[in-house]
Order: sequence, then C-alpha cells, then structure tokens
Amino acid sequence: MNRLVRHFVLPVLAAACVVAAHAQAVHEIGGEKLVTLTREAVSRTRPEFTGVTVMPGRGMEILYITANFPGKGEVNVLASPDEATAKQMLDRQDTPNGDLGYRLGAALLCPYPNRIRGKLSANGATLTTQWNGHTITLPANNIGKLPGAERHAMHGLILKAKTDEVRVTRMPGGEQVTGVIHAGDFGGHWLSKTDLVVTITLTAEAVDASIVAHNVGNEAEPIAIGWHPYFNLPSGDREQARVHIPGSMVAQVDNYDNVFPTGKLQPVNGTRFDLRAPDGVALQKNSFDDNWSSLTWKDGAATVRVIDPAAHYGVEIEGLSPQIRTIQMYAPPDKQFVAIEHQYNFADPFGKEWGSMNTGMVTLKPGESTKWHVRLRVFVP
Repeated sequence: MNRLVRHFVLPVLAAACVVAAHAQAVHEIGGEKLVTLTREAVSRTRPEFTGVTVMPGRGMEILYITANFPGKGEVNVLASPDEATAKQMLDRQDTPNGDLGYRLGAALLCPYPNRIRGKLSANGATLTTQWNGHTITLPANNIGKLPGAERHAMHGLILKAKTDEVRVTRMPGGEQVTGVIHAGDFGGHWLSKTDLVVTITLTAEAVDASIVAHNVGNEAEPIAIGWHPYFNLPSGDREQARVHIPGSMVAQVDNYDNVFPTGKLQPVNGTRFDLRAPDGVALQKNSFDDNWSSLTWKDGAATVRVIDPAAHYGVEIEGLSPQIRTIQMYAPPDKQFVAIEHQYNFADPFGKEWGSMNTGMVTLKPGESTKWHVRLRVFVP
C-alpha cells in the first residue's frame, strides 16, 4: 500500500461501510462515462448480485458492486466512497500514475501487479530493471514512510488508461460490459504492443471480471495480471471477520513498510499465516500485507472466502485462471476492509532474490494471448 496517500484514502475507505454508494450521481470519471450494470433481485431466500459500476476512463476499474440479502436489503460488496468523493479523488487529486485508483473499489492491474524494484534514476522518477536482456523503465511511483525506504514501481500501467469500444449487452439474468484498452507499449514503459480486452459480467449468482492480454506487437513481452479489490466488512467489526486462503506457503518480506520479498517461501503450518481452515480464521488484531502461494485448487478454482459472521455475510473470490500463482492480502488492523488480490506473479518478479524460480510472469510471443479471470459469489455463512 502506498504510504504517500494513505493518510487521505484510508479514512475514506473506512467510512465506505456507511456511505450510500450513489449518494451523489456522477456521470463520468477519467473523461469517460460510468457504466452501471443492473438487475432486479428476484429471490426471497438467497442473496443475489444487483449492480456493478465500472469506470472505462480508469482502466475499467470496478467502483461498486451491490448485492441484495433477503431481510437486509442492498449491501456494498466493495469498500468505496460515494461517487462525488471518488470523482474528486480520481479527477482532481490523483498522482500522474493514477495511484489513487488502487485505493478504492477494484482496480485492474497490468502488465504487473505488486512491486518491482530496480535502479533508480537520478531524479527518482523512474527505475530500470531487466528481463531477458531487455531494459525496462518504469515509474517509481511508490515508497514506504520509514527512513531508508526504497522507491519502487507499483501496480502496473493502466490505472489511468482510456477504454475504447465499450459495449453493454443484455444477457439471460443480467448484463455484461466489454471494452478494449489499446495499451500499446504502456506509455513507453514496456516491450512490444498490447491490447487488453476487459469483460465484466453481472448475474444473480456471480460477478465475473476478466482480462485477455493480446501481444499485437513484433517482439516477446512479459505479462502479469491481477487486481486490487477492497472487500467491505458490513458489520464494521473487523476482529471477528474471518478469511480463508488456500495457500500453504507465504513469501517472507523485509518489513511491512517496503514489503519487499526476500526470495524465501515459508510454510504456513503453525503460524498466523495458516488461513486454510474451511470457515476461515478470525483476523483479530493481526496485520497482513502478505503473499500466499502453493495454492490448493478445488473444482477448477483457487477460492478465498471473506466471512463477516456478525453480519451473516460472506463473499467468495474464485481465481479461475491457471496462471494465477499467488494471492496477496492487505488487511490493516484499524480498517474495515480486506483487499484480496488474485495475481499471476510473486512480488518483484524480475528480482535476483528469486534465483531461477518461476515468478509467474507469462511470456507472450507476438500473436499470443493470456487470460486472467476471477469470479465473485455472495453467501450467508
């Protein structure tokens, strides 16, 4: 999490549990019209998704997801401020890289989620790293707050991307929006040229988010995809909230300020990182900004559960793409949300600390594609 703007954003997110998502109507953010998918709830006995709001002017980031719980009414699945506040943040107060985008809702991350370290430029604005003999220059858009913290790249290059060919279609039981981000070389920061086809689907049973990355250039490129969704805890009682993560290894980090991997993976057995119990483990006062791997797949998915027993509320996050190798969770003890990030890669995937290990970056040759796909479901625990 970027500490440069944490003082502003996290109080906003903390208030998201009690803010009506659409208190003030906003027509566009990032220079493009918001797209809202809707459907009417029909069941009197089970929860159903009812709405999704997407920002084509901000890389197809999902701003809101709503679900109806019989006897409770509509619940905000994501922690986001109202539309007017979101517009103020993203259109007037954001950084050149769009970093406030991953402080709310569910930002889509490409061509790399998480952190990348490298050689810092003299002015501290960029850094360089290496991939297969190629030099890659990235914005150095994040830094910790402690003395000696190292500036690094964070969360990809589409946070301010514009979307073309945006189409909304009706489908049985819901709606779907698709759009194309012609990312090219990601503003001169990446190899080859890339098109991203983003699809968000709303039905009663699920919300699906997918990105297909196509290498439309003339050379090979590394690609990783993920997202950064803040899941709401409707009760506001974070300590009793429970999380299930099906990972048997966790990546060791230097500290929770840099959050840089050391290159060592540790078994979760007997530690506070063992969250494999089917009904999850209570967060209590524990702080997390960690990355799980060696994932257990069941019925074709690597599934995380966030359960709020006090609210009789739960959400499942199903990672459906086999390229998803890790799950990052960010859960500060003083905030009422849990960020669950299904991603292809380990943090700092080009770093020497990993040796010859496969760090999850997918190599796309010209004409090749890769698909990231995650599905949400809500339930009563």
